[in-house]
Amino acid sequence: MKSYICAIGTANPPNKIPQMQIADFMATALQFDEQDTRKLKALYRVSGIGQRYSVLEDYTRQNGDFTFYPNTPTLEPFPTVQQRMDEYRKYAVDLSENAIRNCLDHTSTASLSDITHLITVSCTGMYAPGLDIELVERLELSSCVQRTAVNFMGCYAAFNAIKLADAICKSDPQAKVILVCTEICTIHFQKHAQQDHLVSNALFGDGAAAVLMQGQPNGEVSLELQSFHCDIAPAGKSEMAWHIGDTGFEMTLSSYVPDLIQKGIKELTDRLLQGLKTKASEIKLFAIHPGGRRILEVIEQELGMTRNDNRFAYQVLRDFGNMSSATVLFVLKALMETLTTDEQDEPVLSFAFGPGLTLESMLLKVHYADAKAAI
Repeated sequence: MKSYICAIGTANPPNKIPQMQIADFMATALQFDEQDTRKLKALYRVSGIGQRYSVLEDYTRQNGDFTFYPNTPTLEPFPTVQQRMDEYRKYAVDLSENAIRNCLDHTSTASLSDITHLITVSCTGMYAPGLDIELVERLELSSCVQRTAVNFMGCYAAFNAIKLADAICKSDPQAKVILVCTEICTIHFQKHAQQDHLVSNALFGDGAAAVLMQGQPNGEVSLELQSFHCDIAPAGKSEMAWHIGDTGFEMTLSSYVPDLIQKGIKELTDRLLQGLKTKASEIKLFAIHPGGRRILEVIEQELGMTRNDNRFAYQVLRDFGNMSSATVLFVLKALMETLTTDEQDEPVLSFAFGPGLTLESMLLKVHYADAKAAI
C-alpha cells in the first residue's frame, strides 16, 4: 500500500509587514534606548526575513491607534491569554478554510464532498468545540468525517499529521485526507528583553497550509511517502520550549539550537535512509523547515548542501518568516511547483525541528502519472 501528497494549498492574513517595520514596533514596545534599538535592528537585518504576515494591524502602526494592544506607552495592561485566544478563534477558521480551498484548487482528484478525514494542527491556539468542528460546518463536510487534532507540538507537528494521514491512506485505499496546519504566532508577542524572546519575536509570522493525501497519485505530480524517522536530542530540552504564561504562549529559543541540530542532523539522515536504496549523496531535492537562517546554514555545512539546494527554505523564510508547523508545507509547495517530468522518481529529503529538542525527517519520491508518456 502507498500514500501520496497530491496537493498543497497555503493562506496568509492580509497584513503584510516589512521586517524592519516590525523591528521599529518592537523597539518602541520594549522602550529600548538608541543603543539597544540599534542592536535589535541588526538582529532583524540578519534574520533572512524580508516580510511577515500577521492577523494584527497593530504591527503596522508605530504611533498607537492599536486595536489589540492597549494605546499606552508600555502597552499595559498587556493582553491576557483569554484575549489572545479570542483573536485566535476569530481568525483561525478563515485562514484554515482559505488554505484548504487553495489546496483543492490544485487537484482534480478530490472535492470537499470526497473528504473522509480531517486533521487539524496548531500550537498557537485551542478551544472546544474546536477548529475541526468549525471547519466541518464552514466547508459543509460530512458530519461523519473522521477528525483528529494535533495540538501544541510546535514546528515539527506537520510531520506527525503526515504520518497519521499516511497510516490512514495505507489502511484504507479509498480515504481522502485533508490536514491543515494553522498558526497565528504573532498574537503571542511577549514584552521581554531576554535574548531568546528577542529572537522569537524576530522570526515568527502567521499562516496556514493544507495538504491532500490519498492512496492514489494525483493526475499530474505527487509526492509518494517513502520513510520517516524522528529522534530527540535531550540536551536541547531547555533550549527550545513553548509554555503557556499569564499573558500568552511564551517561546524559549536559545542561540544554541543550531549547534544542537548540526550535531544530530547527519545521524538522523543516516537512520532515515538505513535499509533504503537511496544514498544521501544521491539526494538533490530538499524541503527543510526554515527555523532560522543559522539553522539552514549549519544543516548545509553538515550534509554538504549548497545554498541553492536549500533555496526553497530560504525563499519561504524571506517571504513569510517562520510560521511554526505550517512552514515546512510552504517549502514543500514551493518545491512541487518547480518539478518537471525530469525529476520523476527523484528522492526529496525533508526536515523539521521543535521542542524536545525534536528532530523529524521524511523521505518522499517524486511521482508523475504520465512521466513515461511524456518522455
